Parts: sequence; structure tokens; C-alpha cells
Amino acid sequence: MSAFLGPWGLLVLAGLLEIVWALALKASDGFTRPWPTAITAIGALASFFLLAQALRDLPAGTGYAVWTGIGALGVAILGVIWFGEAVNALKIAGVLLIVAGIAALKLA
Repeated sequence: MSAFLGPWGLLVLAGLLEIVWALALKASDGFTRPWPTAITAIGALASFFLLAQALRDLPAGTGYAVWTGIGALGVAILGVIWFGEAVNALKIAGVLLIVAGIAALKLA
């Protein structure tokens, strides 16, 4: 799979799975709901596995920062959409800074 997607593709997929497990964690209601709990566990394991594969070829700091950035960005946006979390100018600015940081790390 690494040869097919390359390290950046693996990293993006790992970040997307981080969004999945983080949202499932919220939906698990403290691990009291079985399906979201299972999705959390499987998503986290898959996300960590793909991150580990990507870090074979990427610097650890860059890989980890991009992985957490994708997760934070996705959870922030979907938290507003799915869970009705509050949004304000400061949150929007923070999300834009995350996007800028991910872009800068990719270009570096």
C-alpha cells in the first residue's frame, strides 16, 4: 500500500481516520454505546498503523503535525456540522492557521 499511495497519501488517509475515530469517540458517550466504541477502536488502530507507515519516509515532526492538523481541522468542522458545536471568528481563525501550517509543512 505504501508504494501505491506514497508517504503523503498514507499520512492523509491516517489523518482522515483520525477524524473518524475522534468523532466516534464523541458519539460513544464515554464508551457506553457499542458501535461508536468499536469504530473508535478500529479507526484509532488503523490511523496509528498508517501514520507509522508514513513515518518510515517522512520526518516525525512533520508527519505528526500534519496528522494531528488534519484531525483537528476535520473534527472542528464536523463538530460544528454534526454536533452543533459553537463557531466564532476565533475558531475560524484557528482552523485557517492549521490549514496554513499543514501547507507550510508540505512545502518545506
